[in-house]
Amino acid sequence: MLCINRISFHRQNGLAAHIGKFASSSFKPKRIFRWLSTMSIMQKRGALIVLEGCDRAGKTTQCKRIVESLISSGHKAKFMNFPDRTTQCGALINSYLTNKDNFTDEGIHLLFTLNRWEAKNEMERLLRSGVSLVVDRYSFSGVAFSSAKGLSMDWCKAPETGLLKPDLVLLLTLSAEAMAKRGGFGEERYEVPELQKKVMEKFRSLKDDSYWKVVDADKTEDALTVELCEMVVDTIDSCGDKPLGMLW
Repeated sequence: MLCINRISFHRQNGLAAHIGKFASSSFKPKRIFRWLSTMSIMQKRGALIVLEGCDRAGKTTQCKRIVESLISSGHKAKFMNFPDRTTQCGALINSYLTNKDNFTDEGIHLLFTLNRWEAKNEMERLLRSGVSLVVDRYSFSGVAFSSAKGLSMDWCKAPETGLLKPDLVLLLTLSAEAMAKRGGFGEERYEVPELQKKVMEKFRSLKDDSYWKVVDADKTEDALTVELCEMVVDTIDSCGDKPLGMLW
């Protein structure tokens, strides 16, 4: 939390110093406004941050805490999660996950993928406007869960090709014993220890050390938030001038 506030302080005071310099010099108001307009045009893009991992590892809680910390320190940030159960596609996924409906493994995989494609344009718009997105699950979950059920990993990755590539993936790990102790575990279709173990193996196969970090989630919420926020802020600082990437 402290590291975010310190970074925000220097940025805000740096901007104030520039404005003060112009205001106290011979520059006219029109020139000040023109300079500010140029600064807005040079707006850095936001970062795409994804939290992945086994169920009940605290991904949703940590995503929301990270967003809250970023906003309180002056960053523009938004929480997103997949599946988005508010869309028509998401409603079908919700029926499947809550055991109210059945689909083939291939069919449900494509529904999960479509759910992410539904959000692509809006995600890109937000990122280009300087908003950092902190996302609870993304394409890697879709590939990991479907391939853990026996589908080809290459087949699972194919329909995800062209979606936005994250700037940082935080893979939260948790032992089977710690996972089983978390509240609510076992309420949905995929919350089965044997499947969760296979899913974590698939995540490790997908892991790309150039933008993935593995984090042990078996600690207090506050300690985990501090650890994650440090990595998130570093990523936001480093990716602002880089072009958006695409998966695979």
